[in-house]
Amino acid sequence: MDLALTDQQCAFRDDVRAFLASSLSPELRRGEALTSGVFAEPDIAREWQAILEAKGWLVYHWPTEAGGPGWTPIQRWIFEKECADSGAPVLPGMGLKLVGPVLYTFGTQTQKDHYLPRLRTGEHIWAQGFSEPGSGSDLASLRTRAVRDGDHYVVSGHKIWTTQAQYANRLFALVRTDTEVKPQQGISFLLIDMALPGVTVKPILSASGDHELNEVFLDEVRVPVSERVGEEGQGWSIAKFLLENERGGSSFAPLLLADLERLRASVGPLTGELAHRAIRLQLEAEALEMTELRTAMEIEQGAAPDARSLITKLLASEIRQGIEALAVDAFGLAGLQLPVQRPFYGEDVPTPVESAQAQIAAARYLNARAWSIFGGTSEIQLTLIAKAALGL
Repeated sequence: MDLALTDQQCAFRDDVRAFLASSLSPELRRGEALTSGVFAEPDIAREWQAILEAKGWLVYHWPTEAGGPGWTPIQRWIFEKECADSGAPVLPGMGLKLVGPVLYTFGTQTQKDHYLPRLRTGEHIWAQGFSEPGSGSDLASLRTRAVRDGDHYVVSGHKIWTTQAQYANRLFALVRTDTEVKPQQGISFLLIDMALPGVTVKPILSASGDHELNEVFLDEVRVPVSERVGEEGQGWSIAKFLLENERGGSSFAPLLLADLERLRASVGPLTGELAHRAIRLQLEAEALEMTELRTAMEIEQGAAPDARSLITKLLASEIRQGIEALAVDAFGLAGLQLPVQRPFYGEDVPTPVESAQAQIAAARYLNARAWSIFGGTSEIQLTLIAKAALGL
């Protein structure tokens, strides 16, 4: 397959580059460079989201009928690569890439009219309520109950590992509405206003001191039946659609390559075993990038998505962890410090040393350990690949 871009695609790439060059302030670039988690910090994310929305490129992966620009798979790939190369902030995807497509695919017209505009303006900030204690990889075993009471569901349960729930005002959640059928058939998909009585959010601090994850407790929360997406019992099918977007809805390689370049610029020339590791990671990331580009081209030509979205998630997790391990080793003792704003330092705050990249290396390393867990563990990915690609 010829992976060269056409003249029209190159012209589009040049337009994207020009927009990024004029729109990305040094503060936005620095905010992304100093992010130790997956997504940009809220103030940085809000500013960049507003800029993209004003341009009409915020929901670049949405079809025109849902309010998106209707870009082709190759245009989306080009945009993501140029954003990564330019150091643009990575926006939280719970609303834009997860519940947004669910709403314009499965939602009622009333739900679309109410939620999609507010998602784009940032009025509604979404969190994902899927995992529970004891129900992570085995998601179908979830126990959060939604009992019908007239025009409402009474929801009680406990969600965990809920990313950025401390900032969210809306939660999309899987709940059990029927206990008399097979586990997958008794699950429904609800939209929950987090200001409702009975919703409690408690922080989970990571090993690095980051507050990115939370527990969400639901204690007899009354949710209108009109906030159910799809039919009762359709939640599992909707969740599979959503998880396919989570696992394969973005290009991983451009961000990995950008982070490798940032590491080289910060730490200087690498030698010996560190240089060999860097070269190997570079080649693996470039191979992943070509796989993602080839997949986008095939989908644009009419091919159906296949197991490669699972493969790219698996490989991206391994490369991400390799890059962050390399950074800690390359920075030496300076790579073992944690950013000074971490809450467990209290008043005994150490003095940061060396570059800003060295100061976040340990936090990024610890955060990267979760890459092989969230969005489906690597073991789950391997099982799905074995079934989908190898027929095992």
